[in-house]
Amino acid sequence: MPAVTVDNILALPRITETAPESAARPVLAVTTAPVGYEGEGFPVRRAFAGVDMKHLDPFIHMDQMGEVNYAPGEPKGTPWHPHRGFETVTYMIDGIMEHQDSNGGGGTIGGGDTQWMTAGGGILHIETPPEHLVISGGLFHGVQLWVNLPRDNKMAAPRYQDITGNKVALLSSPDGGALVRVIAGEVDGHQGPGSTYTPISLVHATIAPGARLTLPWNPEFNALAYVLAGEGTVGAERRPVRMGQTTVFGRGDTLTVSAADTQDSRTESLEVFILGGRPIREPVAMAGPFVMNTKAEVIQAFEDFQAGRLGSIPAAHETLA
Repeated sequence: MPAVTVDNILALPRITETAPESAARPVLAVTTAPVGYEGEGFPVRRAFAGVDMKHLDPFIHMDQMGEVNYAPGEPKGTPWHPHRGFETVTYMIDGIMEHQDSNGGGGTIGGGDTQWMTAGGGILHIETPPEHLVISGGLFHGVQLWVNLPRDNKMAAPRYQDITGNKVALLSSPDGGALVRVIAGEVDGHQGPGSTYTPISLVHATIAPGARLTLPWNPEFNALAYVLAGEGTVGAERRPVRMGQTTVFGRGDTLTVSAADTQDSRTESLEVFILGGRPIREPVAMAGPFVMNTKAEVIQAFEDFQAGRLGSIPAAHETLA
């Protein structure tokens, strides 16, 4: 799992030691993601299945894409499709993905890169593996997260952020046992590069066998931790977790994730995607690719899409349709 790493983790800024008066967040639930298929048929784990929406807000949906090792000719993506009312965040761990959209945004992301698309008032986009990867096959692994937009920003102008891996903020746990990549938001005074409408924090942490990571976490935010690979425990209660499981934390100042002393033969360390944000606390009406506040707004989004008002596919992109 390459993502972004360093030769000497002890040279990185250290996360602040937990203050004695800090309140540890309790574990409210651990759920297991079912396996499904997305786009043209690539396998995903539905990370938020079974989690109450009140614990997810401001997040809507998250898939772990892969991990799958494609044979030549097998890599798959998604065809052109619309979105309105939220943001898509695609974080690549292994493999390569190309993005293009009707607003002129787009780029290629690989291990450790993030593409952040604000659909806002409406956009069409496509995500595909590059032709050379389709021909050769190879390892593909990533995460796609949907972040809701507040009512006042639902119809914001679409935008695209290309966040290369070398832009993320890198931190070390106090003892050097965990590498923390801050993709967006702020953690312990360190700011990630992603610009968000909704206050959130996104982190990918690699925790060495037997090590423990305790993160200061904004008490106004909710807190979730999804295991990308490996085994360990969560919370002060040391509840067991493994690959494909999501932890919902309760309120508090810090959250704790620990790696098991031994990992399986495929996994060197515990890999965890940690996220949280300030709840929007607005009604959510969702259907397919649209996330709005009312059913009428969703119907309007479908009508606008069918009428071509969410954008058109640029000529330069038509060969990928």
